[in-house]
Amino acid sequence: MAIGDLIHDLRKARGWSQGRLADEINRRYGTNLTREYISRRWESGKCTPSRFYLACLSSLLDVPLAVLEGEVDRRNFLFNAAATAIAPVVASDLLTSGFAARLDGGPSADDWEGKLATYGTDYMSLGAGDIQRRVSGELVVVQQQLDDKRLWSVASRLMTLYAKTFPGSDGSKAVNWYRMAAQAADRSGDDDARVWVRGRAAIALGYEGASLGVADMFGDQAMAISGKPSLGLLNAIMGKAHAAAIRGDDATARRLLDDGRRVFDTAASYEQTSDYAVPYWRMSVFTSLLAARLGDERTAVEAQDAAAREVPPELPRFRTHLEMHRGLMLARSGDKAGGVAYGRAAMKALPPEKHSLTLRMLMGEIEA
Repeated sequence: MAIGDLIHDLRKARGWSQGRLADEINRRYGTNLTREYISRRWESGKCTPSRFYLACLSSLLDVPLAVLEGEVDRRNFLFNAAATAIAPVVASDLLTSGFAARLDGGPSADDWEGKLATYGTDYMSLGAGDIQRRVSGELVVVQQQLDDKRLWSVASRLMTLYAKTFPGSDGSKAVNWYRMAAQAADRSGDDDARVWVRGRAAIALGYEGASLGVADMFGDQAMAISGKPSLGLLNAIMGKAHAAAIRGDDATARRLLDDGRRVFDTAASYEQTSDYAVPYWRMSVFTSLLAARLGDERTAVEAQDAAAREVPPELPRFRTHLEMHRGLMLARSGDKAGGVAYGRAAMKALPPEKHSLTLRMLMGEIEA
């Protein structure tokens, strides 16, 4: 995605015209930017904003500066993936796997779908580090098979899972991988994948409370691609609902929650333990945090109780999510010390190897 397209999508996600964006920059930073300059120079792609203006856009549009400063494209897949290796010998293994896949053809599309199903299940119980190391190797392999259009869809879903192993607030890492996943899905021509990848990015960033402008952008893109009820659309709507709640736009958050419930009634999953699924208990987890952020104690408690009854016992991390939501409710009600203590106790009760980046970000939200 070119910088001009990114600026266009981010401002549209906030409902801003080019004139509104110019006014906001001028008001906050004392500049004399015009609507015409944004239109004819930046968004047309004729020039890239200076570093000063990139910093302004980063702050106003809530997107990591590193995302605005540079592009990540397919040529860098291998280097980005291999850079996660913990030792040179591991990097060597990744490179060997990649070249072997290119020479031998690699797994079939059906084999890859089976791998995706396994990773979707494993994500729910394994730590971020374990998933990151394993998926980085798969990305190196699938990168060598992208002559097959179907595998762009596989790659997009793997990249989305990989992005989830980075916190959304960690510079550009998570956001760049989500953006690249969306581009890969577009290459596949598979609208279901295009919606799912963007929706998953929206709910991940919205739930974490990170890069809210990007969460809105992905949510809007998913909804524009298709209004057909699907898990991708549900994730997109709920991601935008969380972003609205964090911004204090309670009316929009509640409206989107109602929209999400209607989509869920049609598209809910029977699968219980996959990142590619949204069963009843997981929708209740989404609702629990959203209601806690809105200060709606009755709805939050109802959702927490409903989720607690159905969270599979092999997924203790998600029970910890519910306890963190209760800690957030305490803190938002005025008992910050009690909320922080409650949240820390919940984290302590979960084995450290089960901790996720999202849980740590929730703890930071309670403390803030």
